[in-house]
Amino acid sequence: MKRMIVCLAMLASGVVGARSEGQAAGVRLGTNHVCAVQDYGAKGDGKTLDTVAIQKALDDCSAAGRGGGVVRLAGAAKFVSGPLVLHTRTILEIAAGTTLEASTNHDDFPEIEQFHDKGRQSLLSATNAEGITIRGGGVIDGRGESWWEHRGPGETRPRLIVFDHCKHVLMENVTVQNSPMWQIVPYYSEDVTFRNMKVLAPLPEGHNTDGIDPFSSKHVVIDHVTIDTGDDNVAIKSGQPGSAGPDDPTTDVTITDCVFLKGHGLSVGSEVSGGVQHVRVERVQFKGTTQGIRIKSGRDRGNDISDLVYKDITMEDVGTAIQITDYYSASGSKEGAVAVSMAAVTRLTPHMHDITIENLKVTGAKVAMDIEGLPEAPILNLTLKNVQIDAAKGAKIYYAVVDAQGLVIKPQSGPPIMAGAGAKGSLK
Repeated sequence: MKRMIVCLAMLASGVVGARSEGQAAGVRLGTNHVCAVQDYGAKGDGKTLDTVAIQKALDDCSAAGRGGGVVRLAGAAKFVSGPLVLHTRTILEIAAGTTLEASTNHDDFPEIEQFHDKGRQSLLSATNAEGITIRGGGVIDGRGESWWEHRGPGETRPRLIVFDHCKHVLMENVTVQNSPMWQIVPYYSEDVTFRNMKVLAPLPEGHNTDGIDPFSSKHVVIDHVTIDTGDDNVAIKSGQPGSAGPDDPTTDVTITDCVFLKGHGLSVGSEVSGGVQHVRVERVQFKGTTQGIRIKSGRDRGNDISDLVYKDITMEDVGTAIQITDYYSASGSKEGAVAVSMAAVTRLTPHMHDITIENLKVTGAKVAMDIEGLPEAPILNLTLKNVQIDAAKGAKIYYAVVDAQGLVIKPQSGPPIMAGAGAKGSLK
């Protein structure tokens, strides 16, 4: 039967999606072609594999001369698909009440090299593309349950959404859930915004289902996002452990007005061999996370980690409220700083400095603080201002220079602060 393609012309009205203040104006669309995937043969019956039809819509709407297009999934509850590739000037719109579901056939996700390691192709990916928006009020479901048990050596799992060397990306008003592995990864990308979203996976079943992982990327905004996952709610990364380099840092990350449930907290690391600088976190609520503010690296995966500011933060019933550690690696001692000896400084030595935590209120924590630097590279210029923590256990500090102003720790047992080797500064 002759296929009919319905593309409706819309007036161009500016940049692709709404941008946060300070973001690049980016790619402008000419005539937006709105393409319903059913007109390309998609069934949307929750059973048929609609990969080919949806990809045809994506390809057609970004074809040369069209100036961009809107690929719309609507009018059906579930579209099942294997990997899909997004192109420049593409808006993927998943309507409220509609779910884009990943196929549960593992063979539909071919093995590839990803991030200089073995991996599998993601459900949604874009490479060297600009002006991509994902929106619409619907759901992207990785259906990762059948993947989560595959944790052995040599086993690979797909990440759900990857933007590889992309610019001007916006995700808003969607729910992303149940990825087989990390859920959303901007990799060496620039001007990326996540706004008014949910990112979900069960804990502990959802192994390694990090929420959003900016990796060697810059100008990243995470705003009004609820993340409830089986691993790090957010993990800011750069470079692999043992990297020979060079690796780009992740810089200029802003995280505001978010809610983090379960998960392993807001992490910088663990792999940061490219470094991380200029991170701003404000008005974030942690509820039931295993960690809260977490900066983690090790001698085999570090670099310069600096200018991190956390302000106006609340935490309820978390594990460790503040964890800043240089012992998160295969080469790190299980005892941490208690048993460490001096080592040579290398390209991969983490250097953590100029970190400010201001206006933090914590209730019901298990551990107040775990701060452990290296003797050859202590944590420098750590400022704790107006920090109040109620916890079962107090804080331990090693190899760190701390400026505490209005620090109040109320443990249920033991001392508020145990200052070990290399702990310096005003700790009262």
